[in-house]
Parts: sequence; structure tokens; C-alpha cells
Amino acid sequence: MGTTAQRPPTVTTIRPGGGSGGGVRPPGPDDGELKALSEPRSEPVRTGIWVGLAAIGMMFAAFTSALIVRQGSGEDWHHLVMPRIVLLNTLVLIASSLSLERARRKVASYFRTGKKDRQEALRWLYATLALGGFFVAGQFVAWQQLRAQGLYLSTNPNSSFFYVLTAVHAVHVLGGLGGLLFVIRRLSAPVAALRRSSMDSTSYYWHFMGALWLYLLLLVWIKL
Repeated sequence: MGTTAQRPPTVTTIRPGGGSGGGVRPPGPDDGELKALSEPRSEPVRTGIWVGLAAIGMMFAAFTSALIVRQGSGEDWHHLVMPRIVLLNTLVLIASSLSLERARRKVASYFRTGKKDRQEALRWLYATLALGGFFVAGQFVAWQQLRAQGLYLSTNPNSSFFYVLTAVHAVHVLGGLGGLLFVIRRLSAPVAALRRSSMDSTSYYWHFMGALWLYLLLLVWIKL
């Protein structure tokens, strides 16, 4: 049976003034240029991130179903007062999505025109990273505030679901922070090399985490 060898990605140097620089150029010292990796077949990368997001969505749908069933199966369901910092965490996560979208646009402009947008893109990426870290830290504060109220993981079904839902979401946010670190590392290298699909996939994942958090917030407010 015959086999077909996939063509490796080509390397094109984009100069700050625009243009491709006349073809392939081997890696060299940092001269302010972006080494763009063309991806003739980047669809599998984007397909993979959508499959992953679908799996995460199904997992939280299962949590939602379990919560609804548990709520209607006993009289030990008590109202849970959410810590106020949860609202601040929500604003922080929304701000992080806005800053990441700004960074994505700057990276896209850099690929398109070769203008010196890399440092500005990095600043927005670092801002997103800081906001994401602040969100995770805020979740720890929220759990501490629940503990101060005498509500622990096993105190009642309400607190159990709150801890589980927010903790699992925080773990996935940590995964998004790892993706941001990868993008920052590739973009800030002496000769920056970043795939468009990597930037886009990280953005999709992060925006999904934001939308998922809004859903969980609504769920907790209505059911818990």
C-alpha cells in the first residue's frame, strides 16, 4: 500500500516593513523579525480544541444533571449564600477575555503586516495571564470565606456542589494559563515562532472558560 508523506511546514520571514523577505530564511539572531510558520493543514489543531471543549461541556452538563436530581431527592437542601468575591472574580475573568482578544488581534496584525506589534501583544498576553492568576487566587479566597461560615465540602449537598463545580473549573483555568505561557514563550523568543492555530486555540479555550463560568454562576445563583 502506498503512503503519502505530508509536506512539512515552511518558514517565512516577515519583515517589519511588510513582505515575505524573498522566501525561506534559516533561524538567526534577533533582528526584530517574526518567523511565521505557515500551516497548510491547521484544521486538525482547531478540530482538536473543539472536541476538547465539547468534552468539557459534556462533563459540566453531567454535573448539572446530578445537581438537579440531588436537589429534588431530599429535604437537606439549604440555601447557600455565595461569597461576594465571586462577583469580583467574574469581572476579572471577563476582563481577561477582553485582554486576550486584544492580544490575538495584535498577533494577527503582526502576521499580516509585519509591523512591530509583538511587544504590545506580549503586554496584553501578560495582562491576561495576571488576570487569570488573580481569578484562581480569588477562588481560593471564596473557599476560605465559605469555611469561615462553617461550610465545608461535606457540610451539605449545596456546599459540596459549589466546591466541586468551582474547583473543577479552576483546574481547567490553570490549563488555560499553561496555554498562555506556551504562547508567550513562543512569541517572546529571540526569533519569535508562533503558529496561528496555537494562538487561536488558546483564545477559544479561554473564552470558553469565561462563558462556562457565567453559566456556573447562574446555576449556583438559581439552584444553590
